[in-house]
Amino acid sequence: MSHTPLRRARAGAVLAIATALTLSACSTGNESSSGDTGGGSGDGECRIGMSQINQTAAFFTQMNEGAEAAAKEAGCELDIANANNDSAKQSNDIDTFVTQQVTAIIVVAIDVNGVVPAVKAAKDQGITVIAIDAQLEEGTIDTFVGVDNEKAGTEAGQWVVDQGLAEGKSYGVVDAKNSFIQNQREDSFRKVVDENGAVYTTGEPATAGATAALPADGKTKVIGWDLTKEVIAGIDSGLVTAVIQQDPKTEGEEAVKEAKAILDGDDPKGFIDVPITIVTSENVDDYRDIFN
Repeated sequence: MSHTPLRRARAGAVLAIATALTLSACSTGNESSSGDTGGGSGDGECRIGMSQINQTAAFFTQMNEGAEAAAKEAGCELDIANANNDSAKQSNDIDTFVTQQVTAIIVVAIDVNGVVPAVKAAKDQGITVIAIDAQLEEGTIDTFVGVDNEKAGTEAGQWVVDQGLAEGKSYGVVDAKNSFIQNQREDSFRKVVDENGAVYTTGEPATAGATAALPADGKTKVIGWDLTKEVIAGIDSGLVTAVIQQDPKTEGEEAVKEAKAILDGDDPKGFIDVPITIVTSENVDDYRDIFN
């Protein structure tokens, strides 16, 4: 991939902003928090522990809202532990859930490899385990709820081609190389698009960072993942062309429903695909209230 000196400077600015945002998220100082929906079954048969990455990003707070609503409707107790971007703490939180003898654990993994020993220990105790957003090692969980990231990356790439953005232009990718799912999103995107006139961002911090760093001068377009209030402003200005939007609230809901179904004797579904939506200026109004 070749860039002009100006594009290199811009790409560096995007990466710097994205990194700063990521570090900021890691130093929020939030401690682990838990919530009880108040809708417990009364007989102790549905007690769910949910290990969440953090409780600052809109993506995760919306996921929590969905899980809480589903738990209340199903008559389950739900305890949400905030790992605060700390993979070691996340493993400890899962160990605590095992000690508390919950009947199901929902995990939104920070480190898909590092969390495996704690998850396996939970499974060894007969606890149902559901993963959201990040797929874990095969055989370690009952069901994965989330986006097919390879399929979604391909869909994003095809959208770029269909919009005529893949003709003789260079592009830059801003992602988190230590993120398995973001690498999936990038690799599948690249298979479809060799060159496009855009910056492709594979997660919320990078998309917000690109929106903050790049001028809305029409020379560069951002195509990324996950809306924020700032990214919506970027769509309004014309800088952000499209955003691949996941549905974290539905992911949270479906994870709790699946845990309850398994506890009630149903076979695990294995994979619950929660579809994406490509958000542009034509349909962004549907999301303004969510991120206001």
